[in-house]
Amino acid sequence: MRITSGISNAALMARMLVGLSSRAQEPVAPANTPATDNASATDTAADNASSQPSTPAPSHSKIRIVRLSEVKGEVQLDRQTGKGFEGAMANLPVVEGERLKTGNGVAEVEFEDNSTVRVAQNSLVEFPRLELLPSGAKASSINVVQGMVYVSLVNTKGNEFTANVGANKINLPPDSHIRLQLTADQASLAVLHGEAQLQEPSGISTVGKDKTMTFSLAGQNQPVIAKNVTQEPLDDWDKNAVQYHKSFANASSFGNSPYSYGINDMNYYGSFSSGCGGSMWRPYFASASWNPYGSGAWAYYPSAGYSWVSPYPWGWTPYHYGSWAFCQGLGWGWQPGGTWMGLANNSFVSSPAAGTGAHPLPHPPTHAPTAAEQTLVPVNLKAMPASSLAEHDKFVFRNDSAGLGVPRGTLGKLNSFANQTAQHGMATTNVYYGGAQRGEAQHGVGSYAGPSGSASSASSPAHSSSMQSGMQSASGMGGSHASAPAGGGGGGGRH
Repeated sequence: MRITSGISNAALMARMLVGLSSRAQEPVAPANTPATDNASATDTAADNASSQPSTPAPSHSKIRIVRLSEVKGEVQLDRQTGKGFEGAMANLPVVEGERLKTGNGVAEVEFEDNSTVRVAQNSLVEFPRLELLPSGAKASSINVVQGMVYVSLVNTKGNEFTANVGANKINLPPDSHIRLQLTADQASLAVLHGEAQLQEPSGISTVGKDKTMTFSLAGQNQPVIAKNVTQEPLDDWDKNAVQYHKSFANASSFGNSPYSYGINDMNYYGSFSSGCGGSMWRPYFASASWNPYGSGAWAYYPSAGYSWVSPYPWGWTPYHYGSWAFCQGLGWGWQPGGTWMGLANNSFVSSPAAGTGAHPLPHPPTHAPTAAEQTLVPVNLKAMPASSLAEHDKFVFRNDSAGLGVPRGTLGKLNSFANQTAQHGMATTNVYYGGAQRGEAQHGVGSYAGPSGSASSASSPAHSSSMQSGMQSASGMGGSHASAPAGGGGGGGRH
């Protein structure tokens, strides 16, 4: 990710970004990532015996990272730093071997092709396999240790996905959608779309759409299939999240980005417009003085050092791909292009902005954290406003919040609110909750209805500010969602 500055203005037509599309991705691998050679000892011996030059088998790469795309309430991630579970925030990369745990909170993990895993309250999920196959396809597996998860896979041919539960393995083909719930000794697998295949020690069973399979965690009894799916409180949250990912996944304006995850958030929270010699993407609710690197976190990973993590709900793609440019009179804008960067996304610190009017850029810590130091280092170059729910069920959009605190997909199109905020410093809209008290909705179990009056995501605007709270809890900071300065913990991964 490059940082440039001081470019001339030029008028270009703004691009329309909201639409329906499918996703396609190709990997970009760092040179220092370990790989596993799959050539067997038998093959090697045969090659030596025949005096033929050996041909190594294609390797399975471990370079992948996936994205912690949503965090609400109590969410922790064990990033293999040696300190166990640590506070989590949105946009933390998740790498193979990590563990995700929720208390009174929920989380979503987004994969490269826009597939998702949503984790309910009081759940524990492990990520034992995140591989890139020789064909370029992705092989992923999760261990569901406790609680409930939803898995929604897009129709990406060749990808492999497995959910492991006790002694059982659930194989999920592309374009499938399930809910998996565990009790003390059994599991309930509800197929919401597509189909799923349960592989037990005693055999294989297939369950189709709108059916529920109950089976023993130890694989001792035959599974039982019911011809219906019962409703759970978080089903609406899952359903609306799936729709959000589908509705805003148009990648046509993002050049040759190798990955789709995060683009839906950019489509919802900002738009392209002309400026500085080309078309630039800018988040809504950002003035010319807003700084994309003013607040965030440095997340330490033993394998890669410090990685930059942004707290903004759209803050994934623009910090791993493309470049930010500072345009006189307009401010910072992002442009697609270049190669994808994973953990090594801190190259922007080498690009000075002196003399352009741009804000200073943060620098990572100079040494690995000691036993007494945090692995998540907050950055506060400038105060960080957040939009939030106010009194009398009014939602307040604040200037320079850049989308922080704005719930995804529930308040309609944001451009008109952004224009009002640019003119008056803030904008408001009436909201209400359907079927729950506000306190319930803030904890992810109610139904929030936006200004249009239709029931929406099971998350409230006020609770969406837990993104900022996640930064605070991860770094040990306190304060209220709406007024706390940027702080931040986070974590990184590798790509």
